[in-house]
Amino acid sequence: MNQINPKKLLKSKWTAVKPINKEKHFLVTKVEFDEEGEVTLCILEAILSNRENEILWQDLKDVKQWLQGWK
Repeated sequence: MNQINPKKLLKSKWTAVKPINKEKHFLVTKVEFDEEGEVTLCILEAILSNRENEILWQDLKDVKQWLQGWK
């Protein structure tokens, strides 16, 4: 399991274990928090196409789906 601090998500780099639309390198470009400090929105942007995907930030903890950094 990847250890993630929600406050450090913004601008973090991720590699998809299984490429999404033939893309595997992503950057977190937007994170929004509610009043309690919980993440309500997490946007990943593909490096090659600049395509944006909204994901659940907890999915980034799954090492079967995501690797931290660009590999």
